[in-house]
Amino acid sequence: MTSFRQRSLATYLSLVKFEHTLFALPFAYGGMLLAERSWPGLVTFLWITLAMVGARTASMALNRVIDAEIDAKNPRTAAREIPTGRLSKRDGLLLAILGFSVLLLSAWQLNPLTLALAPVAVAVLSLYPYTKRLTWLCHAWLGLAIGAATAGGYIAVTGAFAPVAIALWLAVGLWIAGFDVIYAVLDYDFDIKHGIHSLPARFGVKPALKLAALTHLLAWLSFALALPISGSSWPYGLGLLVMAGLLMYQHRLVAKRGVAVALQAFNVNLWIGVAMLTAIIADIALT
Repeated sequence: MTSFRQRSLATYLSLVKFEHTLFALPFAYGGMLLAERSWPGLVTFLWITLAMVGARTASMALNRVIDAEIDAKNPRTAAREIPTGRLSKRDGLLLAILGFSVLLLSAWQLNPLTLALAPVAVAVLSLYPYTKRLTWLCHAWLGLAIGAATAGGYIAVTGAFAPVAIALWLAVGLWIAGFDVIYAVLDYDFDIKHGIHSLPARFGVKPALKLAALTHLLAWLSFALALPISGSSWPYGLGLLVMAGLLMYQHRLVAKRGVAVALQAFNVNLWIGVAMLTAIIADIALT
């Protein structure tokens, strides 16, 4: 049997969809920069990066392990690494343990509050795969888990909560939940047949997409609320305009072309984090 170390790096990166780290990482950096409206230093930056990558890698690996049987039955996910045997559940568990270890080590290197909250983060991330077996509110749980990245970046620098960190946590959480609903429409028929909980499966595709749009409106308003709280200015405002355009584009895309483009709409969100981080950097540099 091929050992854990002998598996290809590309296979592990594919397992955890490493490129999707871009959903949360820019907002962790945004929280980090807004904490003191300045560069926190290379060491802090590196530990925050390791904490985020470790948490994201561990949660996705664990998700793949827990959902392996479901993935094997779903035509959309049957070609994933564990169902096809390219990786084993043991490989996924070892990767999850490694990721969570990196998270805890990084939290220990940052400050006491970050370390104290790290086990909470591990618990929330670990429980997410089970929520889709219990409630259509699973999208909100995912938003809660990933949205914490922004507050985490802030706390890693200051060692304390603050209104701006909470506003950004709420904003990112609502944004994540909204596009997760859009992504869930891809599995609507499968979820109905196999009793998997999601907002589309519970209320239907059209009502779910309307609720996703409402969730994204609330997310944008929460991002806008962070503008005066953080002392930001016009560059952040420009970022809000770009974000609004991208959100409207993805919803219009699904409305005009149907469920088949849900994945394309989902991927639009990769640019939102980049746009907002760019706006935060410009805001700090120019104002």
